[in-house]
Amino acid sequence: MAEGTAKRAFITGITGQDGSYLAELLLSKGYDVHGLIRRSSSFNTSRINHLYADPHDKGTRLFLHYGDLTEGSRLSTLLDTIRPNEVYNLAAQSHVRVSFDEPEYTGDATGLGTIRLLEAIRMIGLDCRFYQASTSEMFGASPPPQNEDTAFYPRSPYGAAKVYSYWVTRNYREGYGMFAVNGILFNHESPRRGETFVTRKITRAVARILAGQEDSIFMGNLDAVRDWGYAPEYVEAMWRMLQHDEPTDYVVATGTRYTVKDFLQIAFDHVGLDWEKYVRFDERYLRPTEVDALVGDPSKAKALVGWEAKTLTPALARLMVDADVAALATEGKPWIDSVTAQ
Repeated sequence: MAEGTAKRAFITGITGQDGSYLAELLLSKGYDVHGLIRRSSSFNTSRINHLYADPHDKGTRLFLHYGDLTEGSRLSTLLDTIRPNEVYNLAAQSHVRVSFDEPEYTGDATGLGTIRLLEAIRMIGLDCRFYQASTSEMFGASPPPQNEDTAFYPRSPYGAAKVYSYWVTRNYREGYGMFAVNGILFNHESPRRGETFVTRKITRAVARILAGQEDSIFMGNLDAVRDWGYAPEYVEAMWRMLQHDEPTDYVVATGTRYTVKDFLQIAFDHVGLDWEKYVRFDERYLRPTEVDALVGDPSKAKALVGWEAKTLTPALARLMVDADVAALATEGKPWIDSVTAQ
């Protein structure tokens, strides 16, 4: 790369929670950032609207490209044109419960999408560093704490598809000498989390109950144990992995454990409400196969790339509640780090 030339990154899933935070981080470090977005008749870029600038404007460093992980030829064309130094594969059908309803699509986008991307990189001879967004759901029924050597035992189509992606990433690293890493991220949340994910569902309901707009929230399994961290911190771990001298795989987690019931209590307590008065059970939110406990051991990430979680679950729940309360105070518009979506 010529002196003075900015690094280029390509992010799939740039419109998601992690993609938006990663784009912010990379732009702050002087990268030119290219993102893959799916064509839609409605806007789906609310999380990155505050970053966007007209590509005709001088100094623009964020560029969006239409495409999809189900289209291998389009991926090849884009990568050959952009020639990124770093590729972050964050795109997926990532909702665990939905993966039971749409298992084939989940396998295609979440699983096969990864090998389409890796094969495109290989076929065009692109010299880049590749990050694969792996997940704690791959561990499934394996008892905690889970680390890089824990056996995989996925309990959903989503988890199984991610196991496939994990192994093809390792295969291309070992077979073709690619700088390819798996970031095995445990649950990580933020005010940008989708409203159907349990943490955001809870904090949004707290805000609406407090405002008198709702009187209950329907939940499934309250005893599931999770290791919840803060998404902006986790995307920094992704970047650090690609700056390390050698490619390897990392668990990214806080190392702490809380139940869904704990999260409910913390969130409701924060605004002075008793959660038990508002929570209702609905069996439709149960998974066909449950994952009882996911708690990560992030010691390798700390040792090799100096990453450590700073925001633990209680603080996370409170900041998400505050964000959703603020959203209702501003005419109910989606709250995104004080930026109003279009």
